Amino acid sequence: MAKAPAKKSATAVAAPLRARVEGGGTPELKDWHIGREAGVLTDVLLGPAEGFRWMGEENAAWSSLVRDTMRRGYQFDKQVAMRQHREMVEAYQEAGVKTHFLALDEYNPYQVYARDSSFMTPYGAVICQMANPRRRGEYAAAMRFYLEQGIPIYDLVSSGNFEGGDFNIIADKAVLIGYTDHRSEHVSAKQIAGWFEAEGWEIKWAPIDQFYVHIDLMVCMLNEHCAAVCLETTEDDVVDWLRSKKIEIIPASFKETMALGCNVVALGNDRVLSTASAKDLNAKMKAAGFTVYDPEMTMFTWAGGGVHCMCQPLRRQAA
Repeated sequence: MAKAPAKKSATAVAAPLRARVEGGGTPELKDWHIGREAGVLTDVLLGPAEGFRWMGEENAAWSSLVRDTMRRGYQFDKQVAMRQHREMVEAYQEAGVKTHFLALDEYNPYQVYARDSSFMTPYGAVICQMANPRRRGEYAAAMRFYLEQGIPIYDLVSSGNFEGGDFNIIADKAVLIGYTDHRSEHVSAKQIAGWFEAEGWEIKWAPIDQFYVHIDLMVCMLNEHCAAVCLETTEDDVVDWLRSKKIEIIPASFKETMALGCNVVALGNDRVLSTASAKDLNAKMKAAGFTVYDPEMTMFTWAGGGVHCMCQPLRRQAA
């Protein structure tokens, strides 16, 4: 007697591996949702600190920031890293943000940079393709998290390398897409842009030198109408585009930017998660009326990623 076909789980039905509607018209999510890099952040995805360690030579080819750390002879301290990560989590919680975590994978110490392996959209999550072969397995924990939470997978990058720090939602249906042809590639950026153009989005291209790693190193939203921008490294056409969106710019210096000082997180209600080392930018943001959370994060910034790199917003209240 033939067996009855196995029933699909509710999660599999609710969160298929391709929720994207070919040609556009994908319905926006009603629960999990991020329409832009601003608005009140209510839920964030972070990586676990327990497995974090510096990869050193294994990661140096992929980050100018890591090469600088190695030249300076900085040393990793696991206890300090755990304390700094805890302080960052406490800052989120103090700001009323619910923190979710990727499952620990000891083989992927850099999964703590949760922005790289995926990015959230109004339609669900996009699973990225990492450039560094030693980090490509990070997609697995990200995909499992979204499926377990019932969050649809909008689509999976398949045309080349692309990392989440190069997908920067500036305004409703307006995105800044960066690429270096090193960490994120033009071919994969075009694949992603095609998906969102079909949904009616405006795409602003930001090709950058691989020295700058990702576009969120130099452009990060602070609230719906204000962004931190490194004017010394950001192309004039990108700055002009931001200003055309009526976005005020608070300049970050080149020195602080290359120490991940511009890599900040908008929390909503004029609150920002920054780091203690971004003293000049922090002072400017406070002078502009922002409340700034500034934990010390050197164990992570010296390894190549700031607090923006370390988070994946999952839900923001509409501005």
